[in-house]
Amino acid sequence: MNVKPDIRVTTYDGPGAEPEMRTVPWPKVPRKGALIKIGACGVCGTDQHILKGHWPKPLPWPFTLGHELAGEIVEIGPDLKTDYSGKPIGVGSKLMLPPLMPCGFCDWCKKYPESANKCLTPVYYGRYLGFDKPPHLWGGWAEYVFVDLEELPGTKIYKLPDDMSLLLGALSEPLTSCIRAFNRAKKAGGFNWNDTVVIQGTGPIGILAVAAAQEMGAGRVIAVGAPEEPRLALARKFGAEATVNIEEVTTPEDRIAAVREIAGGYGADLVMDCSGHPTAGPEGIEFLRDGGTYVEMGQFTDAGSIMTNWHRICTKDLNVLGSWAFTANDLPLGVDMLYQARDKYPWHDMQTIFPFTTEGLKDAVAQAMAMKTVKSTIVPFPDMI
Repeated sequence: MNVKPDIRVTTYDGPGAEPEMRTVPWPKVPRKGALIKIGACGVCGTDQHILKGHWPKPLPWPFTLGHELAGEIVEIGPDLKTDYSGKPIGVGSKLMLPPLMPCGFCDWCKKYPESANKCLTPVYYGRYLGFDKPPHLWGGWAEYVFVDLEELPGTKIYKLPDDMSLLLGALSEPLTSCIRAFNRAKKAGGFNWNDTVVIQGTGPIGILAVAAAQEMGAGRVIAVGAPEEPRLALARKFGAEATVNIEEVTTPEDRIAAVREIAGGYGADLVMDCSGHPTAGPEGIEFLRDGGTYVEMGQFTDAGSIMTNWHRICTKDLNVLGSWAFTANDLPLGVDMLYQARDKYPWHDMQTIFPFTTEGLKDAVAQAMAMKTVKSTIVPFPDMI
């Protein structure tokens, strides 16, 4: 008899808690389910905010964090034959599994499918599925993750190209958030071919936005952030023609002058906030030309209120858009862009690999919070990457 090994999975008991390494039994895979061996999982800014106690909604502590994951199917039920897009899958298929999955069935999803990212009853891996729910494999900071489309029919899985590395695949979820944000601007008529784009924030989302801007038609990209190493230097390697270091240019007035001098003419056509800092907005709209577009996609948690003057939005005749995550149909765009541009950008230079141990996890999160890494990435099985 072939005895399956126990599976290691981490949980946190609350903000500020240490990670706890647990073991759970190998699950029975249902007819419409699969067990996915995790190749790589990133540490997201959202994970960091949750661990700092900034998440504005109740969370099912203890639970397993991690949602930027890519892995490979090791077991699959007989009734699960395709991914969300209809691509055939089986044992050995590479997949990515997003965190936010609109159910597709609630009144909101039916009425507003293009805004299904605000679904009333989403499936949410790495956040809203508690560890206590069997088989306890609901997040990416683990050796395996479990899906059951019978029990959670809103679950979406996406096949990755057979020759895409799982390390690269782990970037498909955060990149998708950037693509949707630019598409929001396009739909509003605020992002056109050869536009000048300013990215606020040079963390992982900001770096990915630098790439996405170019892939989607930007003529020039300027990045505003810190620190110089590793973040601003990496932004330039990704194609930003210039960077402004907020640790050196320390006042909003000086940063506005610096960006407008680089942009030339009347200012930038599009500014996107990927920083998550509440002061980015009032500063960023001054980077814009009159009639330009500001996209806010970095304020994923409530970091507090700020004083601002909405007269500037009116008098500058601006588009101001918010972009929250993505819908189910956005994910293939992220996978496709990564695959098509796989040799065009130094993707792996933004990923720092950490082992799947208690100390490895603590180090990955600490270095991400200290901005010593761009994308801390946890790798349970090094041979998979």
